[in-house]
Amino acid sequence: MIKFIAKRFVQAAIILLIITCVTFLLMNLVPGGPFLSEKSPSPQVLAAMEAKYGLDKPLLVQMKNYIVDLVQGDLGVSFKMQKNRPVLKIIMEMFPVSAKIGVIALIWAILFGVPMGSIAAYHRGKWVDSVLRVVTTLGVSIPGFVVATVLLILFGTVWKVLPTVGLLSWKSYILPCFSLAFYPMCYIGRLSRASMLDVINQEYIRTARAKGVSPRSIIFKHALRNSFIPVLTYLGPLTAYILTGGFVVESVFNIPGLGRYFIQSILNRDYPIIMGTTIFLAALLIAMNLVVDILYKTVDPRIDLTKGGEGA
Repeated sequence: MIKFIAKRFVQAAIILLIITCVTFLLMNLVPGGPFLSEKSPSPQVLAAMEAKYGLDKPLLVQMKNYIVDLVQGDLGVSFKMQKNRPVLKIIMEMFPVSAKIGVIALIWAILFGVPMGSIAAYHRGKWVDSVLRVVTTLGVSIPGFVVATVLLILFGTVWKVLPTVGLLSWKSYILPCFSLAFYPMCYIGRLSRASMLDVINQEYIRTARAKGVSPRSIIFKHALRNSFIPVLTYLGPLTAYILTGGFVVESVFNIPGLGRYFIQSILNRDYPIIMGTTIFLAALLIAMNLVVDILYKTVDPRIDLTKGGEGA
């Protein structure tokens, strides 16, 4: 296990380096710059500002300097949005807001998605299965911004029962959390149904039915553990994405989280914040995938992590 984790850390470092280089090059290839706007400064002022932040150097030199600073834990400072403030402090300030919404949404998605899929699989071909399939199909088909906008209009404007801006009370979390959880909840439901259908047709499930075991025990005690691995695989990248906050959801509900701030940094061409947020998201994604790989062993002891397959 230790050897496996060490190997994954080396792979993670290489992946992060590639992501950093690609993002840096693509970001700088886009025409324009962080100090250009409708009222652009004079050439002398522009040259002074670029020299101050090292933007007057060749692109490869800039990238090399950034990587050296990154290795030392320095993500740079904001150019525009919070001028000269360290990017790391900005991320650490914004991330807890997004993470709080993300954790609630993730729990919501799992607690409702897995039972939905399991129940639909157990009642395959019946009306319960049909209704749940329609719901999950709609959930994975409708874009997130449509769900968020519809909820905002209905509950905030038409019925006026829930707040729609900011996070001032516990009620403020309901709409953004549900909007963020709706797609993964339905996708997990579809994954759970497909995986459960394979499991409930196996011999040990038929034996349990023949012995008179209750449907609840068959689904949630015997079949769920063996059908959970596809869902667990999806939870790795989902957790990384959802903890950083849905970009659209935070923008629609005006939540001061990392996702919304990332969108604003792109619009403002604030290079250090774009780079810092991208690297942070990539690192979180890699970490969640590592956690999922380790959890595989807990869910199914037959899996051999060192060989990347199942043991005998």
